[in-house]
Amino acid sequence: MNAYEEKLEARRAYYERKAEEADAAGTAMWQEAHKMGEAIPFGQPILVGHHSERGDRAYRNRMTAKMDNAVRLHNKADYYREKAEGVGKGGISAYDPDASSKLEVKLTAAKERQELMKAANKAIRLKDTAKGDAKLAELGFNPEAISKLRTPDFCGRLGFPDYELRNNNANIKRMEARIKALARSAEHEGEEEEHDSYTYKVEEGRVQFVFDGKPEPTVRNILKRAAFKWSPARGAWVRQATANAMYAAERVKKELDDLEAFDD
Repeated sequence: MNAYEEKLEARRAYYERKAEEADAAGTAMWQEAHKMGEAIPFGQPILVGHHSERGDRAYRNRMTAKMDNAVRLHNKADYYREKAEGVGKGGISAYDPDASSKLEVKLTAAKERQELMKAANKAIRLKDTAKGDAKLAELGFNPEAISKLRTPDFCGRLGFPDYELRNNNANIKRMEARIKALARSAEHEGEEEEHDSYTYKVEEGRVQFVFDGKPEPTVRNILKRAAFKWSPARGAWVRQATANAMYAAERVKKELDDLEAFDD
């Protein structure tokens, strides 16, 4: 498990802990409300005009508020459970140091599937059905899968439809592009430049602009236009180190340097 995966596990554990805390608080709140309800005789209405009306209404309002809070806390627990379940399921992150190798594995699998689908469709097109089925069996398809491939879909198509091959091929091209982008980003990792009013660096997969203090509004606008965001944790204006970010950073550096020259 690398450092990035350890962070994911820590985040998942955090969300699970928050869910447990919210559940426990919600259960305790519901129990308090239930206990308050036991003090009211079953079916007892508020006695309008009676000296007890005001206190009774306030009591019941507090009980209702506790019930509402119990529901809110249980909903909060559900929210954190969903967050925990979603950790690490958003695809391969560029921040993962093993992103390239993981993408290579997925890319190889996608290419193998593409060749498998093409070979299967070729076998299905054979006039000799028995020969085609034998070829499909050689490719690893069981009798049930072969029968499914030979069953026409709603458009009368046999085998793997064209759109499935196109989609898989598009995924192949997308992964290849990501691998190239990650390689270009890795070339800049550790890069650092000192300028008069800021430091530019590429670190942990992020392009960063670091200032001694809070930059002027003009400077902040330049950074925001280039999609850089302030990161309190890093004390820098950052953006994921993609090819587009590198290009944008060069433009930002030029604008900032021109601004410094103008001020001089």
